[in-house]
Amino acid sequence: MTPLLMVLARFVASLLKHKVLAILGSTLLAVGAYALLVVAPAAAATPRVLAIRFGPDLEVNPITQNYVNHQLSEAEKHYDAAVIELDTPGGLSSSLRSIYQKELSLKIPVIVYVTPSGARAASAGVWIAEAGDVLALSPVSNIGSSTPINSGGGNIGSDLRRKVINDAAASLRSLAATHKRNTSWPVLAVTKASNLTAQQALHMHVIDTIAPNLPALLRQLDGYRTKDPQRPFTLHLAGAQITTVSPGLFTRFLNTLIDPNLISILFLVGIAGLVFEVLHPGVVLPGAIGAVSLTIALFGFSILPVSWVGLALVVLGVALLVIDLHATTHGALTIAGLICLGVGLPLLFANAPAPYHINTGLVVGTGLAIAAFWVFVTSKGIAARRQPVKTGPQTLVGAEGEVRSNGVVFVNGELWHAHTSDGSQLLPGEHVEVSALEGLELTVKPVRTRAGVS
Repeated sequence: MTPLLMVLARFVASLLKHKVLAILGSTLLAVGAYALLVVAPAAAATPRVLAIRFGPDLEVNPITQNYVNHQLSEAEKHYDAAVIELDTPGGLSSSLRSIYQKELSLKIPVIVYVTPSGARAASAGVWIAEAGDVLALSPVSNIGSSTPINSGGGNIGSDLRRKVINDAAASLRSLAATHKRNTSWPVLAVTKASNLTAQQALHMHVIDTIAPNLPALLRQLDGYRTKDPQRPFTLHLAGAQITTVSPGLFTRFLNTLIDPNLISILFLVGIAGLVFEVLHPGVVLPGAIGAVSLTIALFGFSILPVSWVGLALVVLGVALLVIDLHATTHGALTIAGLICLGVGLPLLFANAPAPYHINTGLVVGTGLAIAAFWVFVTSKGIAARRQPVKTGPQTLVGAEGEVRSNGVVFVNGELWHAHTSDGSQLLPGEHVEVSALEGLELTVKPVRTRAGVS
């Protein structure tokens, strides 16, 4: 081969070598880009779930409603799904409506899980449960008993009952139909207060599944397709990162303040404190305690439905008790006040559902405490009246004094005009005993010395 041909051959081989290297380099770059764009994000895309604890035994009210709805909004922004861990005896219809409407409007799936063992979704809790895209129960739990009741905690009568019952049944049946669940049982839950265990609910297709804990539930639901045609989701939550939130201290504090028994006590203390301050101005402490107590009680009244008849009877009862402390009625007003309180306290929150009724023991205990206080005050007053006078001019009777000048006697550190009952003259230095007080003049008699004593 000529030198020229050898040079050309080497040049061609060099070009081929560089081309192969370029192809290999391009391939490696493509593989690396694929790994960065596809493999790495897929590895990092662990689903995130927000578990919202609603319990144990938290009632459905405006305080807990704000807590749940706020957490659902946070889940919609930052998580792939929301789980409401439910355990409630029920609550206010206005609050439950706000919660389940929030569930139905969320852009992420909502799972309602009645947990832990022994938990229940009762009354208002059934609506919250049925509104979930997935409804699950722990093995030892129950759901049901959603019959509306009247203001006294009993059955609603006549035509009003039919209206309320039919409305509640239609609402609950609609939620069940939306998620392709049993639509017959919700009617029984409302009309017959039907209650089901977890196994019964699963067998009747009232719920979607049973799971012992939340991670197991998420594994069971991997690939599950929700039934709401307006919000269809396919769940891929196995191995999800679970963030659990619970009601904070402030939420629990406010929820405690709307306990009807506490509100009743604070209301009584508030009225009594303010009345005491008006009758005894300047004491300050009773008025301050009364103002704080009454303010907290009014906060509770703004949350719970109040019976104005019950409120009027309680105010009247307290007024009669206070008046009786300043008037001689021999306990008549106290008895009337106790009757007003005994009737008014149970009626105070009679318009609220069952979890917000006043405990009968509180009413009896309050009545007994007030009666015992009245007996104590009355007995002390009677005993004080029976004691001899210890202050004032009348205490001079029987006291001994000394005559300072004719007609003036020094008794108990004071100078008094005095005269004898028989008109005899008083001699300076003579010791006398006060026998009577007439106006500002004493009637005295000489002190007779005992035999043998000068």
